[in-house]
Amino acid sequence: MDANVVLFDMDGVLVDSEQYWHAFEDEWVFADAIESGDPDHEEITGMNFREIYDYLDAEYGTTVTKDEFVAAYHENSEGVYGEHVVLMDGAEELFSDLRAAGKKVAIVSSAPQAWISTVRERFDLDPLDLVLSADDIDRPGKPEPHIYEHAAAEFGVAPEECVVIEDSINGIEAAVRSGAYTIAYRGEQNADLDLSRADEIVNGPAELRAALLGEE
Repeated sequence: MDANVVLFDMDGVLVDSEQYWHAFEDEWVFADAIESGDPDHEEITGMNFREIYDYLDAEYGTTVTKDEFVAAYHENSEGVYGEHVVLMDGAEELFSDLRAAGKKVAIVSSAPQAWISTVRERFDLDPLDLVLSADDIDRPGKPEPHIYEHAAAEFGVAPEECVVIEDSINGIEAAVRSGAYTIAYRGEQNADLDLSRADEIVNGPAELRAALLGEE
């Protein structure tokens, strides 16, 4: 792997937000907001929340309007990102060392810019070379590859010249389909998932650092 552009997913990679979103899905989304069925978390993890509504509406039926659904996600996000999540161990140092190695560093996320901004400000993650939200592109989000294709274009390179770090099935699929070198980041939230679509799987921050910087 010899890529000078490193694209980080946010949820489940940089911050441990997936556990809180899964709890929200169990307590409200799957319990009250759909008509019937028993979705798996991985069906929607990694997707933009507006597209989550469209998917659930098509597959299971919904009991709330899209506006109500979106409002509930926004309300829940305040506690998730403003209070609960913790940053990946060593993230600030990793970002700094990647830049020192001449690499561009970006966050590419299905989350809205406002949610990303909360994380950036709370954990002082700037400067970043690019912060791209699924809301910023007028194309379908993950698992479609467009967001990673768009990110590569912003840097003036092909996706094949980028490395992507993802944790969800949908996110990994998007990265792989774009042509980027894809690293699956395994943590507690995805410990039982098949991440083999990725080019490489790392377990935790130390292995990720080694993969990105060539350290033993």
